[in-house]
Amino acid sequence: MADFSLQVNGSERKVNVSPETPLLWVLRDTLQLTGTKFGCGAGLCGACTVHVEGAAVRSCSTPVSQVAGKSILTIEGLGAKGPHPLQQAWIAEDVPQCGYCQSGQIMQAAALLAKTPSPSEAQIVEAMTGNICRCGTYDRIRKAIQRAANGGAR
Repeated sequence: MADFSLQVNGSERKVNVSPETPLLWVLRDTLQLTGTKFGCGAGLCGACTVHVEGAAVRSCSTPVSQVAGKSILTIEGLGAKGPHPLQQAWIAEDVPQCGYCQSGQIMQAAALLAKTPSPSEAQIVEAMTGNICRCGTYDRIRKAIQRAANGGAR
């Protein structure tokens, strides 16, 4: 066990966990931030996506020791000051079915829009390729990202 200082959603959080503990389990079990979901455990499906220093990362395969002192943003922090434009677009486009993958999808999309505010359809598809939706709402996800990029207009 070791002590780590994490910057999560704008607040400093101290945890005492094994250095190899995946960030996902620190967020969910230690810090009780359960919006980030466990999907595959191998960083392949994207359900666990969070931002570290602004980049989308798979928290299930990222040891907590690698993110100590870095800025971490979870789905809970994305809309901390009111619904994020992506969250609003997700609702407007009626994206979720089961909803399980949605926090990871939104976090991946938010990283894309932060880097590329007006992405082309090809850029959206490329950025979102690693995030799996078992319900197959990919068309609605793409439309929601386009809506958010256009300031809410379709």
